[in-house]
Amino acid sequence: MQKAEPVEKTIYFEDQKEAVSLLGSRDEYMRVFQENFDCQMVSRGDRLELLGAPEVVAAAAHVLEELQYLYRQGTTITMHEVRYGIQLEKNGKGEALHTLFSDTILVTSKGRHVRPKTLGQRVYLDAIRHNSITFGIGPAGTGKTYLAVVMAVAALRTKEVQRIILTRPAVEAGERLGFLPGDLQDKVDPYLRPLYDALQDILGLDMYQKFMARGIIEIAPLAYMRGRTLEDAFIILDEAQNTTDKQMKMFLTRLGFGSKMVVTGDLGQVDLPRGVTSGLRQASEIFDGVEGIGIVRLAPLDVIRHDVVTRIVKAYGAYEEKRKREREARA
Repeated sequence: MQKAEPVEKTIYFEDQKEAVSLLGSRDEYMRVFQENFDCQMVSRGDRLELLGAPEVVAAAAHVLEELQYLYRQGTTITMHEVRYGIQLEKNGKGEALHTLFSDTILVTSKGRHVRPKTLGQRVYLDAIRHNSITFGIGPAGTGKTYLAVVMAVAALRTKEVQRIILTRPAVEAGERLGFLPGDLQDKVDPYLRPLYDALQDILGLDMYQKFMARGIIEIAPLAYMRGRTLEDAFIILDEAQNTTDKQMKMFLTRLGFGSKMVVTGDLGQVDLPRGVTSGLRQASEIFDGVEGIGIVRLAPLDVIRHDVVTRIVKAYGAYEEKRKREREARA
C-alpha cells in the first residue's frame, strides 16, 4: 500500500498573546502535542506550521483549532485543556471539545466563568439538573463537591430553591460533637472547611457572610439532619463514603417538596471502622436505575489537578485492584 504524501497545515494566531495561550509559555503545550502526534511543528510567531501524514496533521490541527475557538470564547487554556483535548481526539470524541466548555453554570464573584471541564463533569451536571437526588462518586480532584456547590448557588440565584444546606459526617468525632470545645460552629468547622471555601470562592466573602447570617445557607453535621423534612432547599452531603447505611437512609428520607439532593464521595477513601458498611457504597447499588435518582461515577480522567495528581490517583487505583485480586486468590 502506497504511503500517503506528507501534507502541510498552518494555524494562524490573532496576536502573540493568543499564540502563547495555545502553545504555552516556552512552547510547553506544543511539546505535549509533539509527544502525542507524530508530525513536525514549527512556531513562527503569528502562526504554527504542521507537516506530516494527513490523518495525523488533521487530528493535531483539529485539537488546536478547537482550543483556539475556546480561547476566543473566553476559556483560559491550561495544561488540562490541552491534554484532555488530545485524549478526546485520540478516543474519537474530538468534536465534543467544541461544546464541552461552553456550558457556563454561573460567574463567580471574581468574574470567573464556571464550566464543566470534562465529559464526566458534564454528565454529572446534567444528572443534577434532571434528578431529585444525584450521587457523584469519584476520586479527589474531579470537582464533585465544588460543582455541587456551584449548582446549589445557581439554583438559589434563579429562586429554584430558598436555601442551601450543606452537611458532612464528622467521622473523627464519632458524631459526638458535644465533647469538643466551643459552640456548634466551632465544633463542626474543621469538618466543613472545604464547603466554606467553595462557597466563599463562588459568592465572595461579603455575600457568603450575609447568607449565613440570614440562614439562607446552613452548614451542619449529618447528625443534625435527623427528624427534619427539608423543603425548597438544595442539600449537599459531602464525604458520604463515611456515612453508615443507617445514616444514609436517614439523610435521603429528609428530602422534601421542591428540594434537590446531591451526595458526593470517594469510595477509595472510606474512614469507617473495619466491618462497617459504607452507606454510599450500599446506596449506589440499591438505587442504580431508580427513576429520579442519578448515579454518576467520575474517573481519574476527570481529575482537574496537576498532572502528577492524576497519575497518583491511577497508581493508587491499580494498587488497590492488585490487592483485591490477591485477597480473592487467597480466599
